[in-house]
Amino acid sequence: MEFIADFHIHSNYSRATSSGMNLENLSKWAEIKGIKVLGTGDFTHPEWFKNLKEKLEPAEQGLYKLKVQSEKLKVNENFITADNTTRFILTSEISCIYSKGGKVRKIHIVVLAPDFQSVEKINTYLARIGNLKADGRPILGLDSKELLKIILDVSEDCLFVPAHCMTPWFGIFGSKSGFNSIEECFEDYSKYIYALETGLSADCPMLWRIPDARKTALISNSDAHSLQKIGREANVFNIELCYSAIIDAIKSKNPQKFLYTIEFFPQEGKYHYDGHRDCGISLSPLESKKYNNICPRCGKPLTIGVLNRVEQLADKPEGFKPENAIPFKSLVPLQEIIAEALEVGVSAKQVLREYENLIKRFGSEFEVLLKTSKQELELAASPKIAEGIIRVREGRVFVEPGYDGVFGKVRIFSKQEQKKDSKQATLF
Repeated sequence: MEFIADFHIHSNYSRATSSGMNLENLSKWAEIKGIKVLGTGDFTHPEWFKNLKEKLEPAEQGLYKLKVQSEKLKVNENFITADNTTRFILTSEISCIYSKGGKVRKIHIVVLAPDFQSVEKINTYLARIGNLKADGRPILGLDSKELLKIILDVSEDCLFVPAHCMTPWFGIFGSKSGFNSIEECFEDYSKYIYALETGLSADCPMLWRIPDARKTALISNSDAHSLQKIGREANVFNIELCYSAIIDAIKSKNPQKFLYTIEFFPQEGKYHYDGHRDCGISLSPLESKKYNNICPRCGKPLTIGVLNRVEQLADKPEGFKPENAIPFKSLVPLQEIIAEALEVGVSAKQVLREYENLIKRFGSEFEVLLKTSKQELELAASPKIAEGIIRVREGRVFVEPGYDGVFGKVRIFSKQEQKKDSKQATLF
């Protein structure tokens, strides 16, 4: 069975997260997006975990679905989707902040667990170390290697994944608090790291250049804090729908089972380039080198971004692709494509109207973005929206890179095209 999975999200018990991130809305929005398996996120939080146990029931092995009585859904009723088809997999992100090798380390980890019993044991261990009630993503003063030991002691069926692995502040390879290798971080437990999460500011071709990233599978997830952000990155499998098959597909890196990842254009991520947000300074690695990694405006150190960090760790040239690498596809969210085609903001009413129309017609956002032909799209939407979807699918976009916490900007149509369209609209 072919399906899409997004393992890394957050509940409404995490900081800076939408209040709408409850199980009912998550289930329905996963259907709208075309995601079959969605991470629960935040299973370490006592209230959210209580919610999970009350509202979910077992489905396939290691997967859960909403109980029928939980289906009081709070999303736009105009969307036509099947009921109760979303499967949930138990996941959580944990932040480890500790000293190692004379440096403060801040590493985020995503954990996948096979059942409620395992999660209860994990939470019992971790509650002795830190305050699990404070945030859906708890902060623990714990070496990430020690966390890995705890997780594996509970169940060897858990999957332990360093999150957004290149991010400066919280990635295992991040420029600010990371390491230069998996072994430097996990020592003799490195053999239990089967996957790395690419994060929004990096993609597979960037990570293929790094030796440690080639040893593992590369997975991609949304790290969503709001419903509309679910699936902005995801994973596509062709396997039996169950927990053990998902874990096996990731660990084995079998391209027949793990078909591809869905990626942001990495330049759009908010740490792709080097820079200094306070001064509005954005620099390529070459430009940063010219300034000795110092902000030319204020004299403070630059935040070294993912592209620069890849160059530091790479042992292969740009464009290198390993044998049997899991493929990837770069996409832009459908509402953003529609907004640019209509030359309005993403939250404009006409954008939502067009979005709803396409979802009703073709079933889900990923069906529109990945599979629907241009001819079919043109029958359902304006030629410019259809053209925008095809251009994104073919990678024909312009991107202004993000830096130091500022998201990059993707443009599908050139400024000349937009001017031409505006003139035509005025004329008519």
